Amino acid sequence: MENGHSAVRQLRYLPAVGSAYGVEVLDFAALRSMDTQRRRTQPQRPDFHVFALVGSGTGSHEADFHNYRLGEGGAVWIRPGMVHRWSDIDACDGPLILFRPGFLSGFTASEATAPACWHLDRQRLSLALLAAEHLGREHSTAVHTPRLASPVLLSHLLAALILRALPGTPPSVGPASPGSRPTEVFRAYRAAVEERFTDWHHVADYARALGYDVRTLTRTTRAATGTGAKTFLDQRILLEAKRLLAHTDLPVSGCARRLGFRDVGNFTTFFRRQAGLPPAAWRAAYSTAGAQGG
Repeated sequence: MENGHSAVRQLRYLPAVGSAYGVEVLDFAALRSMDTQRRRTQPQRPDFHVFALVGSGTGSHEADFHNYRLGEGGAVWIRPGMVHRWSDIDACDGPLILFRPGFLSGFTASEATAPACWHLDRQRLSLALLAAEHLGREHSTAVHTPRLASPVLLSHLLAALILRALPGTPPSVGPASPGSRPTEVFRAYRAAVEERFTDWHHVADYARALGYDVRTLTRTTRAATGTGAKTFLDQRILLEAKRLLAHTDLPVSGCARRLGFRDVGNFTTFFRRQAGLPPAAWRAAYSTAGAQGG
């Protein structure tokens, strides 16, 4: 191919026979046994969520161009559209849950902005593993005894697991709960950015569409993520730019058009300002690093 890249493997949600409830409970051992060709070590982009806990062992994982070491207490949350690969999970054990977008309802700001990988202390890991075991038992019951199946129950058990495992303290249920106005404003902005970031590159566009002023979006985004609304938007555009450069053969001009930049010079200036390198140089550096890592 022109740039020496192969397109990233797209993964669709295909539940096991008898497990069509929007969620599937596996473990690292099952993943290894199903993947004898070790395709898990190649970049992939699922259209579903993957949530995993490392109960024992060590390994490594790459998610959206960041490398993470995995060990006991490691938690991994791969969102739909994220580019990732299981660099090395040969020695990892623990639960691994796949679920469709929308199966886990009511995302809060803290859930939406949780990192791809983090670490749980021993006590929180123990509680999270118990929650995963409960989910696994109910899922197995649903598969083998369909009359006892309850997708609502499975959804609640999954939510309990993720809430228990999220980094930091459990979410508050007081006045600043997920239903509060600042959180709702940020959620609306985040959803709009995800839908329109290839068209709208200015916070003012989102402010007009959502009926808020720029200062409100900036304040609520900073409270939820630690960065302002403009930085949040730029980071989302940059992430997609890196995904396109790393895992497609689109020329830089094609990436620019895909991301809504009418002029390749503007795209190059944006990318250099955000990443420290022009797009072509970043692509070459990533390709070289990947070849050395393989």
